[in-house]
Amino acid sequence: MALDNSKTMSEGLPYADSWEHISDELRYLDLLIHLQVLKQRSHHPANPLEQLKGLVISEEEIAGLLSDIAAESSEENPLNTYILESRSLIESLKKIESKIKERRAVSRKEGVYLTLPHLSRFFNLTPFEEKCLVVCLAPEVNRKYEKLYSYLQDDLTRRRPCVDLMLNLLCNTLEDKLAARKVFDPQAPLLKCGLLQIADASPDGFTPLLSRSLRIDDRMVDFLLGSSRIDVRLDSIARLVSPQGNLVDSGVTEEARNRIQSFIRSHFSEESQAKKKLVFYFHGPHDSEKRALAEVVCSDLGVPLLIGDVEKMLSGRSSFEDIIWSLCREAVLQQASLCLENFDLLVTHDGKYQHHLESLLEMVKSFSRLTFLIGRSPWKPRGSLENHVFIDLEFFIPDDKTRRGIWESYLSGRDSVADALDVCELSNKFRFTPGQIKDALQTADNLARWRSPDNPKITMADLYSACRAQSNQKLSALARKINPKYTWGDIVLPSDQMGQLREICNQAKYRHLVYGEWGFDRKLSYGKGLNALFSGPSGTGKTMAAEIISNDLCLDLYKIDLSQVVSKYIGETEKNLEKIFAEAQTTNAILFFDEADALFGKRSEVKDAHDRYANIEIGYLLQKMEEYDGTTILATNLRQNMDEAFVRRMQVIVEFPFPDEEYRRRIWEVVFPGEAPLDRNIDFGILAREVKLPGGNIKNIAINAAFYAAEDGRLIRMAHLMRAVRQEYRKLGRIWNEAEWSTKGKLVS
Repeated sequence: MALDNSKTMSEGLPYADSWEHISDELRYLDLLIHLQVLKQRSHHPANPLEQLKGLVISEEEIAGLLSDIAAESSEENPLNTYILESRSLIESLKKIESKIKERRAVSRKEGVYLTLPHLSRFFNLTPFEEKCLVVCLAPEVNRKYEKLYSYLQDDLTRRRPCVDLMLNLLCNTLEDKLAARKVFDPQAPLLKCGLLQIADASPDGFTPLLSRSLRIDDRMVDFLLGSSRIDVRLDSIARLVSPQGNLVDSGVTEEARNRIQSFIRSHFSEESQAKKKLVFYFHGPHDSEKRALAEVVCSDLGVPLLIGDVEKMLSGRSSFEDIIWSLCREAVLQQASLCLENFDLLVTHDGKYQHHLESLLEMVKSFSRLTFLIGRSPWKPRGSLENHVFIDLEFFIPDDKTRRGIWESYLSGRDSVADALDVCELSNKFRFTPGQIKDALQTADNLARWRSPDNPKITMADLYSACRAQSNQKLSALARKINPKYTWGDIVLPSDQMGQLREICNQAKYRHLVYGEWGFDRKLSYGKGLNALFSGPSGTGKTMAAEIISNDLCLDLYKIDLSQVVSKYIGETEKNLEKIFAEAQTTNAILFFDEADALFGKRSEVKDAHDRYANIEIGYLLQKMEEYDGTTILATNLRQNMDEAFVRRMQVIVEFPFPDEEYRRRIWEVVFPGEAPLDRNIDFGILAREVKLPGGNIKNIAINAAFYAAEDGRLIRMAHLMRAVRQEYRKLGRIWNEAEWSTKGKLVS
């Protein structure tokens, strides 16, 4: 007779945890297996084959595996034994099933979280489907079930339950079995939602359904057994943020926090709206600010936030659909809200990722009650989120006055701050969001501690370094970052041009005063940045001037070669420019477009489609320059080829003339560092008069002459300079008449 195992359970008490509940479900499974063993014994009496020991599972081993439910042998008729024991087992099954149901109800009433009921409620599983999960879970808990399943399936190699075994264990009649087959349809919850998987379906599809083995997903095993770790397949693309109480130092404004919090609570408190799921789309510059708001909102609600990165999903090894499914399922398992960063990558590639977008939105609609989508570009769902409440929230960079107030609020009360900090300068030069300001200050604090652990004081230099570190490093993939070395003492230009360069710096330095305090910001919807055109022959100092401006303003300088940006494929140039300016918005950098002649030319006469499209490209660049709040510098060697309509829209135009003799002499005098060993007989006047080259070529001559001197005399002489001049002329394809110099006695050895 089988013992009543249900007596071991605590009657009328809630489960302590998920494992206690799963343990009872496994006891129920043990009774089912025992009953199935009795059925097979009644139809196929035992006949042990000792010579095959180790290749078969004997009746004695099966009895031992079922020792927790007493199965005493009987001298009676095997059929009578089967009837008596099966009746006892069926009675025990009814009792344990009733007790499990009762304890689950009490647990739910008292707020005890159980994993299997949670899974069942969310995926609308039937009791039959729940038991299928338990059957597949059992071998992951105890290997004895592998042997039991092999025995019941009459195949030692089949250690996972097949559909036929599942039906035999859980169905009483043939009609029940036929009706239950639909549970294993690919569109039914168990397989569609990835709870179970077909383990050995043949590629040709000829394996009968009854013969197909089932396995439980690894993440489902961990979840049912109480593990809170996210799916290992999501490690590189997602992270779980647990509620952390009151995140007062998040960088999120109180106004934004309260507004969204009130809306969410109001939405879910109204019966008419509670069933509608919420989707927020946060877009604008600097993703961490938007992500911080999502974290704060979920922390206030007391729910976790699962953050996934769409960019990493698109570049992952697994298919995007599989990844997004795993991510949305994980949000269900963690009872978390979902946050997707870089979402707009799916909508800004001319439909390239339309299928991925549809899959993602379908998953969001099915599994996420509260979703935060994060991007930079505006987007509207256009009906793809039916029966959802969609909130579009754009994030703006605060104006100069607001940024200054944020800097002051974060710096006030800090002991580790040096006295001479110019907050106005920081807020003016670095157009940061509150989150970026907070991050920059933390970085500056780390720099100060590293420099002086005993007495860390944040200096202006620390803050400048920290602010530049906040710049988006993606721009480095689109442009070349230049570390400026030149200062005002290194450049030689006429006074008018020098004055224009200083005006450029002054406009950048005092924009907060003019646009902010004097109110000009209200008069301009765009064009608040500074657009400058540097024109002149090669080597006249255009790039050096850009470096000097960058150095003076303590801002990063990125050089973009327009000849590399312009594409022969229609539409590609605009895409390249869009990427550059989109990244530049977050860098607060100076953009220096060199080789502008590759794009700008005289377009007054349009002869073909290419000319018409070139005009579109020019117009697009001008539009992006006007929208950009920073400083943009264009450099061209041939201003006369540029469209005058375009030139008129430049705010500053600096002509870099070919240097005359006087300016060439000044260039020769400043081109050598103070440490360079110069021969006293070097005549800069002769060099300026006879070597008619611009500053860039003069710099090349000076460097080459220094290497010649290092080779043979370690003193830079006129002979070394003449040798370098000859080399530079040869490089330019010009003739250098050194013999005439020698005969006139102008060459000093």
